[in-house]
Amino acid sequence: MRARRRAPEALALAIATCGIAAALLSPAEAATPVAASKPADPCVGAKTLSEADRLAGNCLPGNDIAKLRGGTSGLQPGEQASSPNARLVANLPKQGAFDSLSALNTDLAFQGKYAFAGNYNGFTVYDISRPTKPKAVTQVVCPGSQNDVSVYDDILVLSTDSSRSDSSCQSTTQPATQKSSWEGVKVFDISDPRKPEYVAAVETPCGSHTHTLAPERSKGHGKAKGHGAKNLYVYVSSYSPDASFPDCQPPLDSISVVKVPVEKPSAAAMVSQPVLFPDGGNPKGNYSSETSGCHDLTAYPSKDVMAGACMGDGILLDISDRAKPKVTERVRDTENFAFWHSATFNNDATKVVFTDELGGGGAPTCNETVGKTKGANGIYDITRKGSLKFRSYYKIPRPQANTENCVAHNGSLVPVKGRDVMVQAWYQGGWSMFDFTDSAKPKEIAWFDRGPQDADTLTVSGPWSTYYYNGYIYSNEIQRGFDVFKVVDRRIKSAERVRFGELNPQSQPRYRE
Repeated sequence: MRARRRAPEALALAIATCGIAAALLSPAEAATPVAASKPADPCVGAKTLSEADRLAGNCLPGNDIAKLRGGTSGLQPGEQASSPNARLVANLPKQGAFDSLSALNTDLAFQGKYAFAGNYNGFTVYDISRPTKPKAVTQVVCPGSQNDVSVYDDILVLSTDSSRSDSSCQSTTQPATQKSSWEGVKVFDISDPRKPEYVAAVETPCGSHTHTLAPERSKGHGKAKGHGAKNLYVYVSSYSPDASFPDCQPPLDSISVVKVPVEKPSAAAMVSQPVLFPDGGNPKGNYSSETSGCHDLTAYPSKDVMAGACMGDGILLDISDRAKPKVTERVRDTENFAFWHSATFNNDATKVVFTDELGGGGAPTCNETVGKTKGANGIYDITRKGSLKFRSYYKIPRPQANTENCVAHNGSLVPVKGRDVMVQAWYQGGWSMFDFTDSAKPKEIAWFDRGPQDADTLTVSGPWSTYYYNGYIYSNEIQRGFDVFKVVDRRIKSAERVRFGELNPQSQPRYRE
């Protein structure tokens, strides 16, 4: 999700930028000025994400949702629908410190019988030993967007992408223009998952919007605890530098690499800041975002490769030297990709699915006006020479209401023998499972959708992350909470036999062995 970096968490719903209007409306419509009745209310005549955002001035100038054609899903708030082979088997609403509209649920990671679920206010640990009856066993309150989470052995890594007064979990918001402000990654000891212990913090340039794990080469990664690696490498992605930020200066043409000693995670430290775009990356002036950092990286550690979604560029990297990743291939799509957001390899690492987060995750882009290719996935083959060859786009076929933020977001492979199948979140578009074995002709095989969070106002909601783990689909729903689904279909039957002791979808294991 593209967040307004370093904004106070109380305003976390203000995640869509003013640039959304240009992507959704015609040039004439986008250029139409919005008149404010008084300076204190800059959102008069524009749609806002919530009343709190209106008061804060976080509006979408010119984004008149009434002008978007085909913006109806047929579902009302509280209603839901799915393909015949999919069903919701459990839901746990947000609770405690996370029970508010501004406390957005974010990413997921899995280890054994536990699911670790990020939230703008911290993270929750769920016991999923009985998937149809999950239980929240602990909640760690540690504010700092995005709080994306990954796990490895007894280590949990948490991303902080908002400027804080210090690195503690009691920190408060503080302007990024202030040199003493902190953001980066936090490290927890989860030897007892029910009692996580905060053991280290590493400040990184521009914070940590997302992160990706890659241990030193070892056999059996992804199957169980005790992988054997001495060091865990954390690739930190961030973007949007500003000359007024002392610790986040332009150009941000790099990522940060943090090394965490597995036996002594308290000694975690940043070890390199490799430059990925010495030429500056995608420039200003075309449909795609100007490249100033990366949004997300997905590693396939056993194959020493990584794919990067870097705003205006999609890349492949060689990570055989973990501390010194090197770009080996780069591709752009300046006609249809607005913001390269994330990547997923197929099981053999011969294909990669890149996602485009058009509108920053806060806009209604699943409608006739936006069309079938903008805001879609881009499916690429990786040739024998290591180049990326575009094959097709994939976007959910169900139109969504104009008060529903909807665009491609986080997903993972489903370990189907002999096939390439992925399940993926689409915010208020729900989730979609599709087969891309024929990368030129992807086909949907299961889906789930729910009505808008609000029938009249665009309130950011829907699945942020939707992943397949040990026979079930788990979805961290931004507002509704933690969802569990079951898909019963002969086309994915073989996946039921695949079991993992650990899964971080951004650090792909071999899904079939």
